[in-house]
Amino acid sequence: MNGRILRIELRRSIAPWAGGLFLVAALASLYLLGGPWWNGTKLWTAQWTSMVQWERYLLTFLWPLVVGVGALQGLRDRRSEVSELFATTPRPAWHRAAKTAGALALLLAAAYLLLFLVGGVQVIGNNGYLHLSWLPILAVGVLAIVAGGWLGMGVGRALPSVLTPPALAVAALMALVFLHGEAVMAGRTPDRITLLSPALINVRDVTLVVAGRVNLGQGLWLAGLAATGFLLLVAAGARARLLALLPAMLGVAVALPLLPPGRGQTYVLNEAAAAPVCAGQVCVMKIHEPRLAVLAGPAREALRLLGKLPDPPTSVREVSGWWKPDETSPQRAGVVFVDFDDPAISGATEEELTRSLVAGAGTPLCFEENAEGDDGSVRLQAARTVAAAWLIGDLKPLRDTDSPDEVEAMTRPAWRALRAAPADEQRTRVAAMRKAALSCDGDLLDVLTGGGSR
Repeated sequence: MNGRILRIELRRSIAPWAGGLFLVAALASLYLLGGPWWNGTKLWTAQWTSMVQWERYLLTFLWPLVVGVGALQGLRDRRSEVSELFATTPRPAWHRAAKTAGALALLLAAAYLLLFLVGGVQVIGNNGYLHLSWLPILAVGVLAIVAGGWLGMGVGRALPSVLTPPALAVAALMALVFLHGEAVMAGRTPDRITLLSPALINVRDVTLVVAGRVNLGQGLWLAGLAATGFLLLVAAGARARLLALLPAMLGVAVALPLLPPGRGQTYVLNEAAAAPVCAGQVCVMKIHEPRLAVLAGPAREALRLLGKLPDPPTSVREVSGWWKPDETSPQRAGVVFVDFDDPAISGATEEELTRSLVAGAGTPLCFEENAEGDDGSVRLQAARTVAAAWLIGDLKPLRDTDSPDEVEAMTRPAWRALRAAPADEQRTRVAAMRKAALSCDGDLLDVLTGGGSR
């Protein structure tokens, strides 16, 4: 009998519509909107980590939808005018509510997992790095969507008005947008409060996974929220509804001490994924091992070209997107760093990749202006272009250059000025530019041209 009732709920309740709506909305967001989930190494179908984190990110907009749909389900008895009839039956209220809530939870979880399956097939096809650190993130996501549906059902049952579903959905959306808005990023909202959100912020790096204490804290809080939703669904009076709030309050009380106080402790490094894999002097992280074959040839050529300079770098290494080399690091001068999220590196041909690696004589890009005035960035790019041209032997623009016309206008006279100097002087100037670039000190274009570039 219980199985038959559940099958009826699966067919005739709003549960199939809720699961289908979630899946369609999620796929439409991923495939029809040009979001950050299509960029670089953080592509949502590139790695297991990025996939499950982008799925959790979408809950910022989809969780309120689930809450609203759940509230609509919670109005069913009142809309059908059978509330008083069911109140007179001897069968406990939670028996019938469990079937309806179970059907909604089952199909919402199935929709969430089906979205994961769509991405997972593509991750396998893209040779994604296999590990299981993403499993807790996925499990918390499933719990979050079930908790949202049950919370909506409970509130809809407690406040049986046609305005309840839209009002509840809008309230949930405003809460999540606030938690993930500028106030959070500026540090005006405590991190522990922020982490009570069922959604995650956008993916920062594929080698980072959510810390275990964060998964545990979020899981306990969401379990309490789900319990509150279910108790509101079966509550028969005002006192019972007040008592139904206790699981959510207890979940907050237990979760907050578990959640980290600092934003830097929310994510931890997956050391196995970030471990170096090398081909001679060229190294990438394990998670990007398939890229090593493409990088190795241009990287060795870049090291050969940089060997023209005194104290040249001796290796090429991938640098994680969340960590940039410290200017004071003693190892910095001996390494050419590669970031696969850099537009100058991503998708480059072998020739473009070599030129990008020797840009600035093999130094990282300094993000501060290296010259006074508004043209500092243009002068910096021109200096890096000229240094690469001197090492390779021909002048060509670097890949993905900002303001290419302005850069070219500065590059050509600087190139002529450098080439007009004696060969030893040219080498001395490029070496001096490299030293200045490593410390982000001075106007690099002036160093290359002997102060005559302005």
